[in-house]
Amino acid sequence: MSDKINVTEIFGTDVFNDKAMRERLPKAIYKELKGIMASKGELTTEVANAVAHAMKEWAIEKGCTHYTHWFQPLTGVTAEKHDSFISPVTAEGKVLMEFSGKELIKGEPDASSFPSGGLRATFEARGYTAWDCTSPAFVRRDAAGATLCIPTAFCSYTGEALDKKTPLLRSMEALNTQTIRLLRLLGNDHSKRVTPSVGPEQEYFLVDKQKYLKRKDLIFTGRTLFGAMPPKGQELEDHYFGTIRERIAAFMKDVNEQLWKLGIPAKTQHNEVAPAQHELAPIYSECNVAVDNNQLTMEMLKKIANHHGLECLLHEKPFDGINGSGKHDNWSITTDDGINLLDPGKTPHENIQFLLVLAAVLAAVDEHADLLRESAANPGNDHRLGANEAPPAIVSAFLGDQLQDVVDQLISTGEATSSITAGKLQTGVKSLPDLPKDATDRNRTSPFAFTGNKFEFRMVGSSDSVASPNVVLNTIVAEQFDLIASELEQADDLQMAIHDIIKRLLTDHQRIIFNGNGYSDEWVAEAERRGLPNLRTMVDAIPSLVSDKNVAMFEKYGVFTKAELESRVEIGYEAYSKAINIEARTMIDMAGKQIIPAVIKYVSNLAGTINAVKATGVDVALATETELLELVSEKLGFAKDALAKLKVDAEEASAMADGEKRAQYYRDVIIADMAALRAPVDELEMIVDKELWPMPSYGDLIFEV
Repeated sequence: MSDKINVTEIFGTDVFNDKAMRERLPKAIYKELKGIMASKGELTTEVANAVAHAMKEWAIEKGCTHYTHWFQPLTGVTAEKHDSFISPVTAEGKVLMEFSGKELIKGEPDASSFPSGGLRATFEARGYTAWDCTSPAFVRRDAAGATLCIPTAFCSYTGEALDKKTPLLRSMEALNTQTIRLLRLLGNDHSKRVTPSVGPEQEYFLVDKQKYLKRKDLIFTGRTLFGAMPPKGQELEDHYFGTIRERIAAFMKDVNEQLWKLGIPAKTQHNEVAPAQHELAPIYSECNVAVDNNQLTMEMLKKIANHHGLECLLHEKPFDGINGSGKHDNWSITTDDGINLLDPGKTPHENIQFLLVLAAVLAAVDEHADLLRESAANPGNDHRLGANEAPPAIVSAFLGDQLQDVVDQLISTGEATSSITAGKLQTGVKSLPDLPKDATDRNRTSPFAFTGNKFEFRMVGSSDSVASPNVVLNTIVAEQFDLIASELEQADDLQMAIHDIIKRLLTDHQRIIFNGNGYSDEWVAEAERRGLPNLRTMVDAIPSLVSDKNVAMFEKYGVFTKAELESRVEIGYEAYSKAINIEARTMIDMAGKQIIPAVIKYVSNLAGTINAVKATGVDVALATETELLELVSEKLGFAKDALAKLKVDAEEASAMADGEKRAQYYRDVIIADMAALRAPVDELEMIVDKELWPMPSYGDLIFEV
């Protein structure tokens, strides 16, 4: 990597973006492709062949020998199969480098080995990847050389979605259709297309690679299953926004350079609250591009960490007792001519279009809070949500003082006549300027917070794809826009109907608005009184996918079929059970092969010391040593008993056939068994000689980076 980086020169150089297409495609083909990307036509063989040829020539110039259809199966990570550009050898013994339109638009990976939730039997192998022309192809460089990566959707032979991208694209189409319909009723006849804009922030931990390799729990599960807190954690908040260490800064520099080459607008980087925790945030992109970019960002964080002797941990809760990691999904709706429908303007009380959109979004979140919670559910996030570091598992919306005041006026009187102004922040120091301040403070405890001109969905876990939450947001808002448009189309007095709808939606769904402390016990009780769902775990949240109301909505807008939703329920239960099973097996392995033998050795050494002193015949008080021996032996007994119970229960869990009951058993029994084993082991770590303890401590991992 060079020391000097000219961002404007390198940005997007490894992306077959609009600039590359405009330069390399015939004008007619370029124009037709742009129309297809804007849903104004279907892809023809002529266009596909022309694009494939130009893309191949561009990729070969970049050093590519292979291409791959890059897709996002329901494993939560990306997948790919590489093919070279080599065509059959000629009579002269030479090879041709070819890439056809057919190869561009369709691939055939095995569909039976990816999670399908019963949509595909093991013997039914065929699946298809289909080119997503709205997300640009890119070149990825690694030990295999340079590879042309073509973003694709992945579906079964019978047409069901087996990936994250297909439902996302469907939801974007649903939102576009209903929003344009609503805008036309509001008098907007110039906007042609609407897309959700997304900016996913990414939190992560960095630890030393060599220390990481000495922790089986980190290797197999991504989090520490044992570990006592060091004398200092995050209490002083001195890591947050602190000076970035040299080793980490070098890593961040390389990450930025590689992301910029891939056209990913990485903008913000800083130390997060917990020691060894950091954050990266991009500028907004269209929803499906942002999802692709975030998957690439996670891959780059892991890959480049390796180059610096580090390991990037994306688990939501890698260390017990300190903050975990999330991924704030900043979501808004924008038109092709630059209108942000969630921009309130300077006088939101007068912005009727904004108030109608705001009321619709709040109604959508209230109606489908269970779905939003499920979209952020994974086993790791169960440890994070509601842990006084992240939003609670109860979905609510924060509006802030300015919008709350407008909403209160509309609910109480039916009219909003004023908006709280922003004002100036006076520092009281003459040499410092008075700063313009926002009209609203922030609320870090809110799961769904309005932040100026967007909503920030803060429940998403750091390891997750942001596809699922955006599928839900796009669809539930499309549903509300549809309902509103249908009502307005029948109205005799359009303006009065809009006024009545805004007031009714805000009144009927005001229970979802909460501007207070989401961490408090009082809020849990208040949310229950309001009737808001509190789905504490992934297992609790999964059934919401197949409630009658949610199935009907997804089917109406063509986002999911009932079969696709049922498959995701099965996959969810299976993924949860597998994750907890791996954690339980890892604990059994570590406790049985590493920790208990180390403690026994310590006990033997301590007993030997006591016996040796006694053998001298010297009258020495050994009360402390004897007491310590008894204490360690007691804790060792607790650990041994807990380990034995975990083994028995883990075997019982593995033998269970029913997916839902098995997941519930892991949640209710195995999680408790694991906690019972961890407790005495963590106490023993604080007693046993560090030289004998078989793995790096929390202090070693989070402070020695």
